[in-house]
Amino acid sequence: MDVVAQWVRTSWTKRSRGGGGAALRNAVPEAFGLPEGAAGPCVHEVTMDEHDGFAPRSTLRDGPPPRVDLREEDGLLRVTLTPDPWGHPVRRRRPPALRLPPGEWVRWRINHRSAPGCCGDEWTYHQEVLNLAYGRADAGPFLGVPARQVDERVHLF
Repeated sequence: MDVVAQWVRTSWTKRSRGGGGAALRNAVPEAFGLPEGAAGPCVHEVTMDEHDGFAPRSTLRDGPPPRVDLREEDGLLRVTLTPDPWGHPVRRRRPPALRLPPGEWVRWRINHRSAPGCCGDEWTYHQEVLNLAYGRADAGPFLGVPARQVDERVHLF
C-alpha cells in the first residue's frame, strides 16, 4: 500500500492556554516537508511540547501510521482515524471513513486532554494532525491545500 503519513502532535498544559504561551502554541505548523528518503509506506512523526518551547522533533519510520485503519477498496483508500483511547472527551459521534483516490491526501485534525496522573500531575492538552497521502508523495506534499479535510477538534475546557 503506497501511503505516506505525517503525524504532527502538539502538547501543552494550562500555562499555554492563554497569553504568550497560547500565541506560541497557536503558531506551530500543521505540516512539515518530508525528510529525505521518505517513501511509502512510512510515517513522519513531528512532536512539539510546551516544555521545550514547541520546538519540533521528528522521526521517520517504515510502516503504516498507528491508530489509523487503512483499506484499499475498489481502487480507493478507505481511511478511518481512531481517537486516543485515553483522551477526553469521548467522542460518541464520529465522521464516516474517507475514501481517497490515488494522488490525493487528507488532513485530519483531532484534539483531546489527558487527566492528571496519565501524563503528569495536571491536565495535559493535545492536538494531533494527520496528513496522509495515497500514492506517490514528493518532499512537500503536505505543505499545500489538502483534497479533503476532517476537523474533529472540540472545545477542551
